[in-house]
Amino acid sequence: MAVMVQKYGGTSVGSAERIEKVADRVAKTYANGHQVAVVVSAMGHTTDELVELANAISSDPDRREMDVLLSTGEQVTIALLSMALIKRGLKAASFTGWQAGIQTEAVHGAARISEIHTESLLDWMKRGGIPVIAGFQGIADGAITTLGRGGSDTTAVAVAAAIQADLCEIYTDVEGVYTADPRFIKGARRLDRISYEEMLELANLGSQVLHPRAVETAKKHGVALVVRSTFSQNEGTVITEMKTMESERVVTGVAFEKEVARIALLGIPLETPQLSHIFSALAKEQVNVDVIVQSVVREGEVDVSFTVMEGDVDRAIEVCEGMMEETKHKGVFHEKGLAKISIVGAGMISNPGVAAKMFTALESSGAHVKMVSTSEIKVSCVIDNDFLQAGLEKVHEAFELDQ
Repeated sequence: MAVMVQKYGGTSVGSAERIEKVADRVAKTYANGHQVAVVVSAMGHTTDELVELANAISSDPDRREMDVLLSTGEQVTIALLSMALIKRGLKAASFTGWQAGIQTEAVHGAARISEIHTESLLDWMKRGGIPVIAGFQGIADGAITTLGRGGSDTTAVAVAAAIQADLCEIYTDVEGVYTADPRFIKGARRLDRISYEEMLELANLGSQVLHPRAVETAKKHGVALVVRSTFSQNEGTVITEMKTMESERVVTGVAFEKEVARIALLGIPLETPQLSHIFSALAKEQVNVDVIVQSVVREGEVDVSFTVMEGDVDRAIEVCEGMMEETKHKGVFHEKGLAKISIVGAGMISNPGVAAKMFTALESSGAHVKMVSTSEIKVSCVIDNDFLQAGLEKVHEAFELDQ
């Protein structure tokens, strides 16, 4: 008998009919002799609707009260799924984040889980019960907190780690992890297995199957993880430790991000640590900087380019222009309408020429590579958004990911 955590996303529980089907799947797992804890998201677009409702009241709603409001979405789902399981003769009960013992940082809107007091969950499971837990939420200093984007995935993995589950299954509306987004690449192929490291890179680079925080938590605690579809019986994708032997694949997958912008700071003097001041100021304003490229030093100064999401451009420019007197750089240039294509694979570590093959593929699509960022297992290229689709297809084809 295994201890299992199953997580069902918003699409999976988007209607009463779908909740009934989830209940059937949970009941089948329980009937097979397993102990089961279930983590669920809010139904469908509930969270978006709650945000719209809050914005109708206030253009700048209080963050504490936003957490109180947004947490109600999951509370609806846990009650309905518990009802469906009880109707099937199972001993089920709903647990909000605080009832499940999920303690977080005292940060509203983007809290991190600090610990989980598992006594009530384990006691309920030992007595043959199925706890149905609200994802995305916890408690800090007596106040409800929410975990931000991907919070339900993170909740599921953290609960699995805390109760020492044998397996954590993430149920979603896709069959698993693919070599590329199948909505964009017809030849995208489902992967049977992928390493934590590769999945983490893909998640950080735009793949929306799993949130990076969930993958980080799984890797840290050694949680066995499977991504699979709620709507089929297929096996899905296993996420596991990177193999110590040479990787079977050079490149495992391709990811992308749209709405990328490039900002260039021109003529930065070298005599003082200006870069630390500039990027500290950007971080203080919650501007997330991605690819950073510094030009060759010339006459005691350099140009530095970096990418941000288009939604952060105005804030980033305001920060950079506001620091010109302090840091003495000569100008700020920006460019929108860009995209980032990334390849990820553990096999890159021992295979030279991967970047060159990617550049060739992108050039054959007509794209001009504007910026490059690399690590041991990834290469990212910034190109014009107009060439995104063609670039994805050429890169996917070049590394034979459809085979």
